[in-house]
Amino acid sequence: MKLYIKNMVCNRCKTTVKLELDKLGISFVSVELGEVTIKKKLTSIQHHLLFLALEPLGFELINNEKNYLIEKLKKSIYDLMMYSDEDLNTSYSDFISLHVNDSFISLNTLFSEIEGITIEKYIIKQKVEMVKELLEHNNFNMTEIAVKMHYSNVAQLSSQFKSITGLTPLHFKQLRQISYNNQAVN
Repeated sequence: MKLYIKNMVCNRCKTTVKLELDKLGISFVSVELGEVTIKKKLTSIQHHLLFLALEPLGFELINNEKNYLIEKLKKSIYDLMMYSDEDLNTSYSDFISLHVNDSFISLNTLFSEIEGITIEKYIIKQKVEMVKELLEHNNFNMTEIAVKMHYSNVAQLSSQFKSITGLTPLHFKQLRQISYNNQAVN
């Protein structure tokens, strides 16, 4: 049986959901972004307990097809950013339409209705979050990050990063280093 969970967007999300399933004694076969395959159907009490465990963590059990479609769309965006190091031969809209198997216009309308943001703005926010992670945890330079995240150049990356965070990527990295150094001292 499959359960669909909203707001699972990274590997840490998968780990967190696995921990909650283990705590509740719910046996699962696999945990993927937005989707958990469990061994047997949940009782209403288990379903309620899982709902209560996931909600404070920012996750939500999905009970309707529209929300599942949105999560599928988010997963395709995540996959595009995480696993596609090569140049894109297609636009984001074509990639998403192909992977979600629906027209981009209808997906964008549904996405905006449910999430309150366009797919384009969501992609930009997700790319900036990934850039933050790359700046904090990897030794990539800005040119490598720009290529990996499908920016046309470092200036475009820096501009989008600053418009979302209010900081340049370099300033962000410096602040994170100061924060880590202060934590290490204490």
